[in-house]
Amino acid sequence: MMSEARLMQGNEACVEAALAAGLKFFAGYPITPSTEIAEMLAERLPARGGTFIQMEDEISSMAAVIGASLAGVKAMTATSGPGFSLKQENIGFASMAEVPCVVVNVQRGGPSTGLPTSPAQGDLMQSRWGTHGDHPVVVMAPGSVAEVFTVTIQAFNVAEVLRVPVILLMDEVVGHMREKVLLPEASSLTVLDRRGPVEGEEYRPFDYRDGERPLDLPMTKPPLEVDFSGDGLRDVPPLAPFGRGYRFHVTGLVHDARGLPTGDPTLTDRLVRRLIGKVENRRDRLALYVTEAVDDAEVLVVAFGSVGRSALSAVRLARERGIRAGLFRPITVWPFPDQVIRKLTQGARTVIVPEMNMGQMVREVERALAGTTAAVQGYSRVDGELITPTEILAEIEEVA
Repeated sequence: MMSEARLMQGNEACVEAALAAGLKFFAGYPITPSTEIAEMLAERLPARGGTFIQMEDEISSMAAVIGASLAGVKAMTATSGPGFSLKQENIGFASMAEVPCVVVNVQRGGPSTGLPTSPAQGDLMQSRWGTHGDHPVVVMAPGSVAEVFTVTIQAFNVAEVLRVPVILLMDEVVGHMREKVLLPEASSLTVLDRRGPVEGEEYRPFDYRDGERPLDLPMTKPPLEVDFSGDGLRDVPPLAPFGRGYRFHVTGLVHDARGLPTGDPTLTDRLVRRLIGKVENRRDRLALYVTEAVDDAEVLVVAFGSVGRSALSAVRLARERGIRAGLFRPITVWPFPDQVIRKLTQGARTVIVPEMNMGQMVREVERALAGTTAAVQGYSRVDGELITPTEILAEIEEVA
């Protein structure tokens, strides 16, 4: 059977991918510009034997997603900036309790109600640091409609395998534009599920194999797929579904291997370091990205999401004018791909970071390149309009 060609929105591609990944539960509250995700799933999900619930607000939506995931099904919610802010406390709970879930944030202008129908990228830092305390989180930012489909499946795979919340960070442009997408056959997709307990063994929901050192993991290469092959997942406990014969305690408090609260400093340190390590020890494996003309680039543009599309055009125009420009577009934005950027900028004099905010990714790039000779400069736009290729090209020409 041939792949199916469809003209679809980014939000629609997210729905198709979530269903292909095995989504069985969605709870949400309508908010522009993510509302189409809820609208489509309200029709599609029950028809596939799943459950759709419109909750009274974003806080309860996130709570319902956590409950459904603990009951054993793949669960997701979708929102935008103001709703994402409300979900943060429960995202922190999911991080501490190691509950797999996917949270879609289709960004819009802010702060507060801001510009509901306009694009922005002001939630980059919130996606990583929005909830309090040191917590694990993976954030992926697709840059095209086709990529939304691919990356949404990866978001579910990472959430299920590592038992972490994964944020799918889109923006209004990516969510609402329409492009041709070749939907692959279901049999060609890699869909991963969480590990359950081994029958007959004592079940300890937050235990892991002590004394094991982090694995030496290879760098992920295209296609855009997180490959967990060869990873023993020694630091990720199995997760039993509620109501299937296993009794265990779930809490947002620091807890022992059984899930019971504890104030023991040794157990506390061990738990927090393991939670963070589940992501940090797999930085290379989780690093999905796209590059263009980086081998000899003297000016490197670093951009994510829809701005990455403008940056690609600008880099190609610069090349036509004899300027050695290149593009690095991170898809996995958290954990931030520090080592990848350092490697790609070895021959670059200047790194330009255009983004639709007042400068959030540029600070991460500066941190990653501290001690190198590359000069880093940001370019911001916060008027509700997409940064254009012409604007980025002008920045490239100024430093070339």
